[in-house]
Amino acid sequence: MELKFRFATRDDVKELVEVCNACFDENTPYEKALGIFDRTYHDPNQLYLIGVLDGRIVAHTKITIVPTLFDGMDTFAILNHVCVLPEYRRHHIARYMIDVIKKLCKDRDCSTIKLWSKNFRTPAHQCYLNAGFEIVDAKFFELNL
Repeated sequence: MELKFRFATRDDVKELVEVCNACFDENTPYEKALGIFDRTYHDPNQLYLIGVLDGRIVAHTKITIVPTLFDGMDTFAILNHVCVLPEYRRHHIARYMIDVIKKLCKDRDCSTIKLWSKNFRTPAHQCYLNAGFEIVDAKFFELNL
């Protein structure tokens, strides 16, 4: 078994959605995800990273690079939907993926990587802490439009 990380293609979207739906107990329709993927695929600041093991997508995250204009606020990355299929957890796949993410972000001159995680995902939190992330704030604001 050899784990490889690569950027997702349009052909991967259906399986990628299935992975995220399984990991987060979501029900995102394939057509919706495909439309978003098509709109963002050619944006160099929108990266869909997948982990493939034996021809199957087992891990995924979306990396958004946010270039900034101002001193003291360097370019940073935001991670979204960091996930590994439940049956593949505890094999360090998330840790390997974070190592790949770090390299990708450094290559794009990011000074920091940010992510948020829901309170109940305590095993994921431990993974992030083990990978060097720090908890920097306890508030997350949202405005529904």
